[in-house]
Amino acid sequence: MMIVGIDPGSRYCGYGLIQTEGRKVIAAGCDVIDVTREPDLGARLVALYQRLDVILCEYKPDYAAVEAMFFQKHIKSIFTLGHARGVVLLALAQHKIPIVEYSPREVKKAVVGGGNATKAQVRYMIHQIYDLKQQNAHDDAYDALAIATAHFNRIKWNVNS
Repeated sequence: MMIVGIDPGSRYCGYGLIQTEGRKVIAAGCDVIDVTREPDLGARLVALYQRLDVILCEYKPDYAAVEAMFFQKHIKSIFTLGHARGVVLLALAQHKIPIVEYSPREVKKAVVGGGNATKAQVRYMIHQIYDLKQQNAHDDAYDALAIATAHFNRIKWNVNS
C-alpha cells in the first residue's frame, strides 16, 4: 500500500510517501513542490496542480493524508493557503484517491507523542523512524511525511479506519 502525505502550501507544498506491507513501512521519502519562481498566485496554483499530478501518476498512492486547515492570525495567508489546498484536493479527487485529514496537533501527537511538538522535534523523529538519507529537505517535506505516518499509524492500529 502507498500513502501520500501532503502539507499544502502556495509557495512550498510538502509531500511524503510511504510504502507499506502489512504493519511495516518498507520505503519512505519526502520532498517539496517549489512554485516560488512563478510570477503570481494563479501561475503558482497551475504549477502546483501540474507537478502534483505527475507525482500522483508516478506513485499511484492508495490513500492521501492531508493537513487540515488551522487558525492563523493573518487572514490573507489563510485564504491563499485555502486556494492551494483546494488545488491539492482537486488533484487527489481526480485520481480517485481517498482523502483523510489530520490537524497539525494530531500529526505531532502521532509522530512525536505530544501535540505541542516543534518542527525540529518532528524532523528529528521522522529521521529516527525512517533513517532518511537526505538531511537538508525543507520542513514542509518532513511535515508531509509525518502526515503520512499519522495515517499509517491509524491504519496499522485500526483506529477509526
